[in-house]
Amino acid sequence: MDLKRLEAQLSFLMEADRLKNIYRQTYTKVDDLPPQPDGSNVTKPYPRRENDAEHSFSLALFVAVLAEYSNEPIDVLKTMKMVLVHDIVEIDAGDTYCYDVAANTTKRERELRAAERLFGLLPDEQQNEYRQLWDEFEAQQTAESRFAAVADRIQPLLLNLSRDGLSWQQHGIHLHQVQQRNERLCDGSKEIHEYIFGLLRDANKRGILPD
Repeated sequence: MDLKRLEAQLSFLMEADRLKNIYRQTYTKVDDLPPQPDGSNVTKPYPRRENDAEHSFSLALFVAVLAEYSNEPIDVLKTMKMVLVHDIVEIDAGDTYCYDVAANTTKRERELRAAERLFGLLPDEQQNEYRQLWDEFEAQQTAESRFAAVADRIQPLLLNLSRDGLSWQQHGIHLHQVQQRNERLCDGSKEIHEYIFGLLRDANKRGILPD
């Protein structure tokens, strides 16, 4: 066994655990917590926002379940790896809210620095593989990256809809902003794009996503 290699891999994995402490603007779907083994209930820290680790897990499951709706055939395992590492840079760069115009002006620079440090923890060939997956996601030039982006966009959107637009309302977000944010869903899945935009129109009619 190459002990140095193993230690580098474990170092990366333990650093990645910090994704559990990076909270997003999107709230979890439900407020209930399961009973404890003794049958008692625990204090509910809700509503609470999801963290990056939860988001990344959800995206991997979205890719596995919804891959059939990709416009083009995709390598599912590769795409799952891509979504699992796509937000790892937020350990250093923080979560940049997609509708925060000012913060997004510095996002690329912050995330590039983070990518250098975090992927640099891995052994060389894994460093190259995972950094290339991250770069591919950012570039949006392949079928895998475009479908990964579909998962990344619709997961928080569906959570928002399940909470009657709670996060959108807190930030004063309007229908045209969400439509503009998601207009390129069709690059990865025309079918999902059509379905999601139907949900947005319905949300507008219900008053949870105003004009």
